[in-house]
Amino acid sequence: MADSDATRPAYRKRASVNAMKEIIRSVLDKELTGATYSLDNASASTKKIADIIRAKLKALDLPRYKFMTQVVVGEQRGEGVRMGCRTFWDTDTDSYASETFVNDHIFCVATAYAVYLS
Repeated sequence: MADSDATRPAYRKRASVNAMKEIIRSVLDKELTGATYSLDNASASTKKIADIIRAKLKALDLPRYKFMTQVVVGEQRGEGVRMGCRTFWDTDTDSYASETFVNDHIFCVATAYAVYLS
């Protein structure tokens, strides 16, 4: 195998934004459907959701990928929230996906980053 091949994953072994979005969406739906906001539980909830998402992404078994997750949970009061992100990475191999969950009581934004370690 040539050295240049070692620094890039095979096409089928790249992180798929669609697969990442589906994982995030399913976790948010399972964990937050019917939930209400509690300041006392918000920290534990964000950690639990982030850990579940990361574990499911790791289960995709994509060699040499590192997954990072960020989850924000807040009380739904009809106000807007803006989140931003800047990254410095290889657009051919690295990617991210983000999903939002909203009900009458809470909102949640979960973002997952997949970084290929060359």
